[in-house]
Amino acid sequence: MIPYPSIPYSEFLFSFARSSGPGGQNVNKVNSKAVLKWNLFKSESITDDQRAKLQSKLKLNDEGEVIVMSDRYRDQGKNKEDCIEKFHALIKLALHEPKKRKKTKKTYSSKLKSKESKKRHSEKKKLRSIRY
Repeated sequence: MIPYPSIPYSEFLFSFARSSGPGGQNVNKVNSKAVLKWNLFKSESITDDQRAKLQSKLKLNDEGEVIVMSDRYRDQGKNKEDCIEKFHALIKLALHEPKKRKKTKKTYSSKLKSKESKKRHSEKKKLRSIRY
């Protein structure tokens, strides 16, 4: 199982833009939309196994960056926090490995029930073919 990495904030690059979200006239003058960029190939906080798995599962741009945007809130700080939450959820989802299924055997009683059912079905068929 691959453990989840703790990525320091120094690896994140934030930029801000005009939001298309709620805010009325404020939308036209305040840069409240947060854009988080994280370079997968330059990151020193993840292992090579994690990097390979993330590269195959995540959508990257030409520079190898993961881009997460948020304009859910009217506040730039809240949008920045939302970006970080979205990013961590994305990484956790990409690195998650499902549990392997253990093969199970049929129980003794289920085998007996199956045989009994087959016998009854067989008898039913035999009764249909008897001619008087």
